[in-house]
Amino acid sequence: MSKVAPPRFIAALLLAALALGTASAQGVQVVARESDRRVDVTIDGRPFTSCIWPTSLKKPVLYPLITDEGIVVTRGFPLDPLPGERVDHPHHAGLWFNYGNANGFDFWNNSDAIKPENRAMMGTIAFKKVVSTKSGPDSGELVVESTWITGKDESILDQVTRCVFERRSHARVIDYQVTLRALDRVVFKDDKEGVLGLRVARWLESPDEKGGVFMDANGKATKVSASDTKDATGVYLTSEGIKGPAVWSTRGRWCSLSGHTGSHPSTVVIFDNPENPGYPTYWHARGYGLFAANPLGRAIFDSTKPAYNFTLEKNQAATFRYRVVLYSYLADADELNREADRFAAAGK
Repeated sequence: MSKVAPPRFIAALLLAALALGTASAQGVQVVARESDRRVDVTIDGRPFTSCIWPTSLKKPVLYPLITDEGIVVTRGFPLDPLPGERVDHPHHAGLWFNYGNANGFDFWNNSDAIKPENRAMMGTIAFKKVVSTKSGPDSGELVVESTWITGKDESILDQVTRCVFERRSHARVIDYQVTLRALDRVVFKDDKEGVLGLRVARWLESPDEKGGVFMDANGKATKVSASDTKDATGVYLTSEGIKGPAVWSTRGRWCSLSGHTGSHPSTVVIFDNPENPGYPTYWHARGYGLFAANPLGRAIFDSTKPAYNFTLEKNQAATFRYRVVLYSYLADADELNREADRFAAAGK
């Protein structure tokens, strides 16, 4: 499944890699193509990811994510639909950062599928500009600016996103840092929909996932139909030793998702950082393919806790730091604990 001839966005990244297919493409290349609404990232001339902001999405995303073996770990739908994929939750595209309730507006669930009568309560993260790009032998960097705009056309947050892309042996790394500055008082009401989200490929879904009905932040039931699970191999594991479906609504400093497609094993890991609000994060991780770290929900995950309702006053800023690693093997807990220690130390 992971090596089907790629359409549209993946094909554009492959073409970008081919265009750089000379000695100059060695190392980590970060190349802006703003007229095409994208910034492409390649490693030694091979595709890794792109930052894209197509008009069909309501926020910028990193898409696709590809291991050093060329295995695509992100779902294609809605950008590059592939046979056999679930076609639920069209707002789940690639790797993104947003939230389900900021000043009462839903930035998480917004998509072209929203009915016109409901759009006034949605929010959009509008891409503003590429601030800078850097390429290098072992790492590259991208800095972009965006603005959170409510359904009433009010700008409430400025966002600066800094991504560092790193090459390692049998692994690829993204250090994903977001700084939000409030343009007015902003309350992130305690909600399950947030903040760093990743929608994974079919083979990384759980083999135990039989479908069901999931409620979004607006109380709308979204049915995820049962389907053949023979290709699904994904298993979640957290730093606290929680495994499989039990991971949802638990906390931890990292969560991994391991599986294999054909003879290719992979592990995708999100690491939280002790400097983040709400550390350690709650894991909004579902067997149908949503893998998210949400530090701003609390009571929604644990009814014994008071609501968090994280608040930024006007001109106040907050920074969120995450590390996402794609391993081309089944990484164990000891290795992931060591990586978490390194990531925590790097932020000090």
